[in-house]
Amino acid sequence: MSPMMKTLVRGVILFFFGVFFSLVLNLLQVYREQLDEDKQPGKFDHYESSWWVLPACGMTAAFVGLLYPFLDKRLEEPLIYKGEWSNVMRCVAVFVGINHASAKLEFSNNLHMSLTLAAMCIGLWWLFDRSKSGFVLGVSTAVLATVLTQFLVYQGIYKYSKADLMFVRSWLPCIFFSGGVTIGNIGRQLAMYDTDKEKKD
Repeated sequence: MSPMMKTLVRGVILFFFGVFFSLVLNLLQVYREQLDEDKQPGKFDHYESSWWVLPACGMTAAFVGLLYPFLDKRLEEPLIYKGEWSNVMRCVAVFVGINHASAKLEFSNNLHMSLTLAAMCIGLWWLFDRSKSGFVLGVSTAVLATVLTQFLVYQGIYKYSKADLMFVRSWLPCIFFSGGVTIGNIGRQLAMYDTDKEKKD
């Protein structure tokens, strides 16, 4: 298989990871909406008017997941953790846990939520990445994705529920940061798998 085809396959896998994570996050935020408004919204009604969210999340995940190993190779930065799928799965579990905390835990105010989630995100990066490029890419992903999301909201292209408007700015950057680090680790592991396979061949 050519290098271009291997990159394409990795991109497709990352795309589906992005779609899956988007669905999981939607279900967690629906739980928050049920708590705040005491109603039973449709779990995927959100996507009827915003059908493009899932493919957009998938394409973003593919881009970020391919960018991480590319920059690692260019910068030649040694990685603390490598070659372990179990480590990647633990990172995914912590990422889902951070999202669950943002949806389920009650905070005294939005600042408290922001600081708590930020600490969790830094902890995720420290436990499963620790690379400077990973941190910079995580922050860049969080900033760009948050700005783009807010722009779409202000333009009326995308809408949050009433429950989300109360606290969305508190958790959104943290979710994007932790998501970027998690997808980056998956992308690195997929790239490492291809490299190891080439050596064996």
